[in-house]
Amino acid sequence: MAALPRLLWASSLVLVLWAGFCSSVCVEVPSETEAVQGTDMKLLCISCMKREEVTASTVVEWFYRPEGGKDEPIYEYRKTNHEFPSRFSGRIQWNGSKDMQDVSITVLNMTLNDSGIYTCNITREFEFEIHRPLFTSSRQIHLTVVEEAGEDFTSVISEIMMYILLVFLTLWLLIEMVYCYRKVSKAEEAAQENATDYLAIPSENKENCAVPVEE
Repeated sequence: MAALPRLLWASSLVLVLWAGFCSSVCVEVPSETEAVQGTDMKLLCISCMKREEVTASTVVEWFYRPEGGKDEPIYEYRKTNHEFPSRFSGRIQWNGSKDMQDVSITVLNMTLNDSGIYTCNITREFEFEIHRPLFTSSRQIHLTVVEEAGEDFTSVISEIMMYILLVFLTLWLLIEMVYCYRKVSKAEEAAQENATDYLAIPSENKENCAVPVEE
């Protein structure tokens, strides 16, 4: 059974893709925090604009911090894409949307050394007639790279609950079948006893005796 967090993330991703076709909708979805060695990992960074009808210029900066290290720039979008020399050189792809609300990147061929903290900084300069205010936001992704995908605890609990439910339903069905069988058997025994008693009554008294009917 697929892990529930992954299912939730997949459904959230569908909302994000749908939002790309409808510019009036934006859903901020957190990124996954675990990647598998040798696979491509999309680092999700979504920052919805409160006033989409207002023109704004956006600058995006991506940083990487290894465990116990310092932030180092790895990617920047400032009207054009720019990749900084780093351990990720040649392995970063831009996945941002045209409206610059989704400013995600994808790291290709993840390695165990890619574990760490990824920071996405967004700076927007809104273009009003009178002034040009600046707004900044930041997203952090604590990413862990593992050798192979493992079944998480939530998935195991879900499977256990499913088996418990199946056992409970099976037992309940057996109990209902036994109960119905015993009820039918008692009804048949009662009908046979009534028929035997009726046959034992003298023929001259049968006209005034009615066999009770079991409801």
